[in-house]
Amino acid sequence: MGTELAGLIRADLAALTNDANRLAVVAPAVDGGHPTLGDGNGGFSFAQSMKNALVSVDQDQQVANQKMADVDSGKSDDLVGAMLSSQQANLSFSMLMQVRNKVMGAVDELMKLPV
Repeated sequence: MGTELAGLIRADLAALTNDANRLAVVAPAVDGGHPTLGDGNGGFSFAQSMKNALVSVDQDQQVANQKMADVDSGKSDDLVGAMLSSQQANLSFSMLMQVRNKVMGAVDELMKLPV
């Protein structure tokens, strides 16, 4: 059972890595709503929830970049709002990295389990 679970987690992580690479190349169009969890059939998908988190973090970063660019170019004088957006994007990314680190630690522990 441990081997099967480790295989599923590895497959999900590989899918997430591929999606993250694609996200870095071409950012998908994201609507303003909150991403949904699961596969649409009421089930929970770890891979889908991580994809949604990646999209959310990317969207936060894009908003922060736009606000900073507007302040830099003089289109906006909302420096406080731009800084808050920047900090929110930074915290979102840090949280995502902590989740990733915990998942990778769990995978390592699963790999160490005796079969």
